[in-house]
Amino acid sequence: MLPVLLQKIDYIQTVRPTAATDRKRTPPLRLSDLAAAHVRELIVSGQLRAGEFIRPETVADDLGISATPAREGLLLLQTEGFLTIEPRKGFSVTALSSEDIRDVYDAQALLGGELTARAAGVITAELVEELENIQAQLEQAAAGKDYDDVERLNHRFHQTIYRLSGSRKIRWLIKATLPYAPRKFFAAVEGWPEASAHDHRAIIEKLRSGDAEGAREAMAQHIRRAGTLLAEHLAASGTLG
Repeated sequence: MLPVLLQKIDYIQTVRPTAATDRKRTPPLRLSDLAAAHVRELIVSGQLRAGEFIRPETVADDLGISATPAREGLLLLQTEGFLTIEPRKGFSVTALSSEDIRDVYDAQALLGGELTARAAGVITAELVEELENIQAQLEQAAAGKDYDDVERLNHRFHQTIYRLSGSRKIRWLIKATLPYAPRKFFAAVEGWPEASAHDHRAIIEKLRSGDAEGAREAMAQHIRRAGTLLAEHLAASGTLG
């Protein structure tokens, strides 16, 4: 039987598609990508700390896969800066600082703010209503502490706005910052689900009025707040170097 994490990822991709995948189903993750996603989440959520070693065989056992794709996943995390290879010892978690985390989210805030400003110029009343519906579901999920649904709906909210901007290159750039968001351990970061449930209202109102600069600032503030919460969480957990 496949591990729970693998079942969950398959469920998200095939049964509960986001707005973006309603029209085109997302291809399944490669096993190496699955391994990378699993370990990345453990690091970003604070469950693996700076200096800790992790072996491909351990990841393989956790996910029910072979050691080869597990090692490929760890090599990917090395290129992303999450892991370091130490001679004759293997992979260890690279120390991150609070400044590193905030820098990543500052970059994401600039990019996300620009995408939201562009979306404000073309958004329709129907799409505003769609965002309202997503937000209502997100708030209901947050009230019920269904953090899996909060994460899914938060991702759908942002993707709906970013895709509306039509800016493929900026969307490609912002994607590079997303590994630092602990999607599968969403509830581990205190205040993060609540921020998603409440900050989005200001973004929707600026989009509704077509206020591009207001929408830019509302999105940027939301993303920077998320970065601050994550940095504080990792510092408290002892993950940061």
